[in-house]
Amino acid sequence: MVGQSPLGPGEGRAAVLLQPFVHQVGGHTSMLTYDEHTICKPLVSQELSFYESLPLAMRQFTPQYKGIVSVHLKKDSLGNLTLMASPGLGQPESCGRLDSAGGDPAVTLWHKCKWTASASSDHGLVKWSHSQVTKTFKDSCPGKMLLRTDLQYHTDSLLEDANGKQPERKSYNPWGLHCHRQHLNRMSSKHNENKLQQFLLLENVVSKYSYPCILDLKMGTRQHGDDASEEKKARHIKKCEQSTSASLGVRICGMQVYQADTGHFLCKDKYYGRKLSPEGFRQTLRQFLCNGNQLRTDLLEPIILRLKALLSVIRKQSSYRFYSSSLLIIYDGQEHKESADHHLPFPKTHGTNPSRVDVRMIDFAHTTFKGSKSNPNPTPHDGPDQGYIFGLENLIKILQNLSEGK
Repeated sequence: MVGQSPLGPGEGRAAVLLQPFVHQVGGHTSMLTYDEHTICKPLVSQELSFYESLPLAMRQFTPQYKGIVSVHLKKDSLGNLTLMASPGLGQPESCGRLDSAGGDPAVTLWHKCKWTASASSDHGLVKWSHSQVTKTFKDSCPGKMLLRTDLQYHTDSLLEDANGKQPERKSYNPWGLHCHRQHLNRMSSKHNENKLQQFLLLENVVSKYSYPCILDLKMGTRQHGDDASEEKKARHIKKCEQSTSASLGVRICGMQVYQADTGHFLCKDKYYGRKLSPEGFRQTLRQFLCNGNQLRTDLLEPIILRLKALLSVIRKQSSYRFYSSSLLIIYDGQEHKESADHHLPFPKTHGTNPSRVDVRMIDFAHTTFKGSKSNPNPTPHDGPDQGYIFGLENLIKILQNLSEGK
């Protein structure tokens, strides 16, 4: 969707440079960092309609909707593309300008980190900066081959700061960078620098975690929306039939797990998830809860309780169909280590949630429901989304079996 700028030249606050969201583990739409607690994504009217009429009971299971912002392409003298957001269209006052000096270190990593891919060591050290995103990633990494393997991106252990100390070792999932590059290419072919595109501003649900371990699950037995073409419908039906979407009502779309023994994230992508058998799905779920040293059995009960609470809510949502939406399961990969070292109880990370896990539904571009403003005459659906419920029930069952040591 292309809109006109609500502000004239020189009006309002300074434009915000949008950075790739470093913890994006799945999907194909580019997620971008607006500020430490806010991400943004291209606006789709159906998703906007969902957030604007979100049932109260579902709010604890979805990112907070923060408004809309206008985004335009900017090209530097070398021809490199960046995305700039123009504050002023519907976003709250708390979403100010991104301050690179005092923001989340992850946000500015593109400017100052050197990266190496252990899965592609022959390419050596790669220096990332935002202006190099479109060409460096393509030139330095064999994109598709690299992204479809077990990835372990990490900072070079030989790097030292000015005081001779090694920096804290962190690693990031390259999937978001892959999506960002594709999105820039699409935007540059469709829009010139003067055109504005509207983006949704949403809560960054992993901002409170130091080492966010994220599992992205595509939920339901059907993925195509009511408006899908026959070709797209057939394609999605085939994907479901050939994956655990058909047998379990859920499939893995992406994953990153912090490995405490190596200081790296273990990453899996959607291509890996599509090939899994039901048993492979169970083993990957187990791997998601393994920190490299041990299985995080302490997380099972809080995750199961949160999933059961979501299941109760979904069962009450008549006419909703969450086609192609995802479910995120999140926990902090470093928390257990810190608590064990200091003999401290686990801190609370989500309101009344007694533990350190979170469960959130995301991606509602194909969600339909009675009374949707974006689609005033949607295909009528009665009762709750049984495909989504089937997936949740199986997910809970598998985690319960893990908890019982099966």
